[in-house]
Amino acid sequence: MTGSRRLNVVVGISGGIAAYKAVNVVRALVLEGHDVHVIATDAALRFVGKPTLEAISRNPVNSDLYEGVAQVRHVSIGQAADLIVIAPATANTLAKLAHGLADDLLGNTVLASTAPIVVAPAMHTEMWGNPATRANVALLRTRGITIVGPASGRLTGEDVGAGRMSEPDDIVRAALAAVDGAGADSAAVPAASTPGAPDADVTAPSSGDLAGFRVLISAGGTREPLDPVRFLGNRSSGRQGVALAAAAFERGASVTLLAAHLEVPVPEGVAVVHVQTAAELEEAARDHAQRSDLVIMAAAVADYRPAGVAEQKIKKETAGDRVTLELVRNPDILATIAAERRDGRVVVGFAAETAADEDELVRVGRAKLERKGCDYLVLNRVGWSLGFAAEDNAVVVVQRGGDIVMEASGSKATVAHRILDAVHPALLPRA
Repeated sequence: MTGSRRLNVVVGISGGIAAYKAVNVVRALVLEGHDVHVIATDAALRFVGKPTLEAISRNPVNSDLYEGVAQVRHVSIGQAADLIVIAPATANTLAKLAHGLADDLLGNTVLASTAPIVVAPAMHTEMWGNPATRANVALLRTRGITIVGPASGRLTGEDVGAGRMSEPDDIVRAALAAVDGAGADSAAVPAASTPGAPDADVTAPSSGDLAGFRVLISAGGTREPLDPVRFLGNRSSGRQGVALAAAAFERGASVTLLAAHLEVPVPEGVAVVHVQTAAELEEAARDHAQRSDLVIMAAAVADYRPAGVAEQKIKKETAGDRVTLELVRNPDILATIAAERRDGRVVVGFAAETAADEDELVRVGRAKLERKGCDYLVLNRVGWSLGFAAEDNAVVVVQRGGDIVMEASGSKATVAHRILDAVHPALLPRA
């Protein structure tokens, strides 16, 4: 543990409007008793002046790559660091870090250091969701760099969405935990030994903003048997749920996927529980939710099932020209999971609606959110040629109370990360 140990901390500040919040990151680290050295890019100094940073850090601010050449300072700062925190990290800075560019003092310092690196992205929602940015973040995570946030909320101008820099206290907490190695002891999911258990042992990555969290996701579509041959089902392929599982695992979580007739492969590293019907999904969801911090119910669940199932194939020769089916209502799995959640567990539902437009979609979604009692509801429009089995998706995320917290469109992988960005702030920090 860092405890009373005095750390040599480098705080890198890049050129985004959130640079003003970096002052409080520096202040918090100084108050913790650490020796803090600020490296500010030229762009950062357009937002926050050197005098402020020097007064708060109690050390000279470094910015020029060509100062202190005799002391080989572009290398020595990184060599001496016990911890590097970059806040805010713009999209440009993330790209430089991912590709090892060193055209300024901050880039050189990172390359010259073996210290833990903690990065707090901050940018507009569209930039955060851009595939190039997502790829850069994924690459940084594979190298053990801790990504904190971003959160969702008010951005510059009138924009609201994912991309807001995490709060300074959260960044500092994550940074000191990175030094302590917190989250390195990732939770393993038990091997399958009984029906409803995962297929195999799974160990999550040790870094990422979901490191230490257990995430449960349902995906696909349930099938309700009519006879040994036929069933009532739906058109869900499971693509969005599988994309969510892959994204959560990439971000460090231990992920269990409740798979109902998927049409796409399951990501490596994700534990799988196969289910057939709504009743099986309910049983598995209630069981695994008790051990989960985040539950995302993305599967398309049949609202009704046949009152009785024929033991033999229903034949037209004996059934006649018309067959009448009696259907009974299935349990409301999402409402049950929401009602049974413990403090700290976040429950996210999905609602696919044949709404005429987004206004109707949001209106229907808000009413459903109130009925279900979950924390967030992800809304998307579906139709004969919209939503199901497509590579892309467009969603609106509504939180408890009815406020829209995020809108996203693009590939289902991109949308998955945006959904996790939106709900992540509600998760309690892992100590």
